[in-house]
Amino acid sequence: MNWRLMYDRPASVWEEALPIGNGRLGAMVFGGTSAERIELNEDTLWAGFARDPVNYEAQRHLAKVRELVFAGRYVEAQRLIDGKMLGRDVEPYLPLGCLNLTHAGDRAKVADYRRELDLADGIASVQYRLGATTVRGEMLASVPDQAITVHYKTVGGNIDMDIGLDSKLRHNVIAKDGEIVLRGRAPSHIADNYREDHPSPILYEEGLGLPFEARIAVRTDGERMAASDRIAVKDASWVTLYIVAETGFAGYDAAPDEAGMSARCVDRLMHASASSFESIKARHVQEHRKLFERVSLTLGSENDDERSLMPTDVRLLRYQAGEADLQLEALYYQYGRYLLMGSSRPGTQPANLQGIWNPHVQPPWHSDYTVNINTQMNYWHAESSNLSECHEPLFDMLADLSVTGQRTALVHYGSRGWTTHHNVDLWRMSTPTGGSAMWAFWPLGGAWLVRHLWDRYLFGGDERFLREQAFPVMKGAALFCLDWLVEGPDDVLVTNPSTSPENEFLTANGERCSVSLASTMDIAIIRELFDSCLAAITIIGGDEDFRDEIAAALAKLPPYKIGRHGQLQEWFEDFEEAEPGHRHVSHLYGLYPGNQIHEGTPELFEAASKTLNRRLAHGGGHTGWSCAWLINLFARLKDGEQAYGAVRTLLAKSTYPNLLDAHPPFQIDGNFGGAAGVVEMLLQSQHGVIELLPALPVVWRDGSISGLRARGGIGVDIVWREGTLQHALIRADRDGRISVRYAGEKLSVTDDNEAIPPLAEGEGEFVAVAGGIYWVTLV
Repeated sequence: MNWRLMYDRPASVWEEALPIGNGRLGAMVFGGTSAERIELNEDTLWAGFARDPVNYEAQRHLAKVRELVFAGRYVEAQRLIDGKMLGRDVEPYLPLGCLNLTHAGDRAKVADYRRELDLADGIASVQYRLGATTVRGEMLASVPDQAITVHYKTVGGNIDMDIGLDSKLRHNVIAKDGEIVLRGRAPSHIADNYREDHPSPILYEEGLGLPFEARIAVRTDGERMAASDRIAVKDASWVTLYIVAETGFAGYDAAPDEAGMSARCVDRLMHASASSFESIKARHVQEHRKLFERVSLTLGSENDDERSLMPTDVRLLRYQAGEADLQLEALYYQYGRYLLMGSSRPGTQPANLQGIWNPHVQPPWHSDYTVNINTQMNYWHAESSNLSECHEPLFDMLADLSVTGQRTALVHYGSRGWTTHHNVDLWRMSTPTGGSAMWAFWPLGGAWLVRHLWDRYLFGGDERFLREQAFPVMKGAALFCLDWLVEGPDDVLVTNPSTSPENEFLTANGERCSVSLASTMDIAIIRELFDSCLAAITIIGGDEDFRDEIAAALAKLPPYKIGRHGQLQEWFEDFEEAEPGHRHVSHLYGLYPGNQIHEGTPELFEAASKTLNRRLAHGGGHTGWSCAWLINLFARLKDGEQAYGAVRTLLAKSTYPNLLDAHPPFQIDGNFGGAAGVVEMLLQSQHGVIELLPALPVVWRDGSISGLRARGGIGVDIVWREGTLQHALIRADRDGRISVRYAGEKLSVTDDNEAIPPLAEGEGEFVAVAGGIYWVTLV
């Protein structure tokens, strides 16, 4: 399969440039011919410094807020929270700099231009002819060598190139002995970009803010000359640039280490530049393919690939006009995997709102970790799409948050355990931000995030991981929830105060408000967390007192409620919605990513369907990430046609020419959520059952997918023709019972051409052994 983005002209804006990344270093390649821009990022370059964000007065007002909420005085409660219980905003993720390459020659004579991003190899390239000379440039971000490498070569002539490096942050640049060195210091604080009332939105303070450094080594067979801040290359048939970068970040609670930063930068450059480009490329491609090639997807005929010869932006325009392009949909899925590989690797920071690629000093929404869905959505496809390693940076951040969040729980609320709210940054801020309770006052971000730890265990079955890494963090989140719950109406346990993230209801007198009690999402997350903790204790043993405490609380949680429109209620009361088409559908958490609502709960299943269709009828799903959530929700409803409709909407209305997600502006969660949705349409694994093709749309008549992962330590390949399952291949990582379902049909299971006795006739349920490979077909 041709997994390439291709264009016949250079990028004119950032949203047309092509991303490369190794999890720590990122770059956007424009592919210019006279002037090339490669915008650079480093994952620890954030504004701010280690400081204490805790609001020591918050707990003083908690009892009064709860009293107001229980009295139905919701607006007064929100005013008190807004005035007394919020905090300061997180700091933003920042751009590192820009590599500027100026080429000599008459660019009006450029012909045969082609710009590509090869997803399978992880290489961006540009190629064109200038008279009799053919110029080819290749750009990659290597994990093994921890460097970005840019290589130009020519056939039929030489090139002259002027090489410079600058930054939008305060910096200085020197060029000497074939190297360019940029050093700078990040601001100590940056204000948000959606208000214009701050007289000094970008603040630099002496001795505060992270130091950063980038170095470039220039190697060539031509003449190399250094000016004060640039290097010129003349009469070269090839030029290789080795780019490394570091910051002084030494931990969320530590002072910067500037000396160590420079030493690491020098060492990385020395290591990388000792190798030829060909050697670095070979190591990079081998490592990259090891992850990328785990999953292959074909939609339609394998020979139906003529559109891959068209420029990707042209294909997208035709798709937006209503043309079918199944291979573009498959490409979009693989692009989601590629982007996660590029922005989240073991030992790096997690993928933020923009992955790792951000050009702005005041980025939208701080380019932070927004943990009321967006950060979680980034990782929905990590396990199912066979990129388990890429999940690990999120787990590292959770370990940090379980420490900073413990202070927040204690000081803000007098609670055990740990909590985090709506936004997180490099400094692991877990407190409420400033602004409004509508978004800032939601202390269940941590309780949602830890489902990723439990999911990792479900997919992989590593009991040591569960015991040593996952369960302690899950337990801390559950302890906070136990203390956050209070006795409510009818002796049920409720959260108070409570919000449904970023949404508002109308009070009895028509006022818009966000604060009430026991939002549906709150209770769904807590119920799921308590269930997961009980299951974990059964596996690893111990913690009897904690087990009994959460079991008792679980029994007192309020049930789901169905409202006057037949919808799943979003709040404890059946409030009218202030915005019926709101982009968040938080009350459907139990349908996806949770699994409390399913075909075995038919009334709730139907209410969830009505809820979703009501949202759409009022304009919901209008942002990129929200539309991506719809794909997954409709897939769980087994509605392949509406799930596919959301796929088309996401690609046609919320995608830039470089296939990055348009919120708008750019947010990467739509790419990741869209990739997760494609998997969910083809494979689901909930409640101990593997469902094959549960939401296959009619238009995906023929296809195959291999390398997916299912919960239970299971690999799955699926082939279908004319909308019907042909066969599935099941790979078992460990001994155990496997149950496979397909559209209510009877199934046959074979192992080495011998039938496996089913545990129930035609039910596709059998006992597997570790390392076993099983064929599943229709009877």
